[in-house]
Amino acid sequence: MANLYDIPLRTLGGEAGSLADHRGKALLIVNVASKCGLTPQYAGLERLQERYAERGFTVLGFPCNQFGGQEPGTAEEIETFCSTTYGVSFPLYAKADVNGADQQPLYAELTRFGDAQGEAGPIQWNFEKFLIAPDGTVSGRFRPRTEPEAAELVAAIEELLPR
Repeated sequence: MANLYDIPLRTLGGEAGSLADHRGKALLIVNVASKCGLTPQYAGLERLQERYAERGFTVLGFPCNQFGGQEPGTAEEIETFCSTTYGVSFPLYAKADVNGADQQPLYAELTRFGDAQGEAGPIQWNFEKFLIAPDGTVSGRFRPRTEPEAAELVAAIEELLPR
């Protein structure tokens, strides 16, 4: 398995980066979309960001247009939508394929990990969530319909953070 911190990424603004930019933090990596029935999850993701940022946590959003064409916008349109509609303050990365032949390398690694039932494999839909421990290991996988503030996800986040 590749070290998740070593995988090159691009920010929504096109700058080079990687998860190493967040080394030592608990991360919630989410493939997001602006025109999805689950898009209101942005509000819960932002509340998690606000609630836990000072304790060493951040949400990372990866826009994806692979599910029903629900993220058709440009980087600028995505940024504007997220900031004006949901007040998103967490980092957003370049639009990425999370499945298939052009799968972003980060997602090639993440999809090797199973959910609570042990099921690994392709991303099912927008808003699938991966919890990364401060040491860079995958700590949990939560399917799209798991709300950001669901008890099991909040408990998993709190378990990774200092008291």
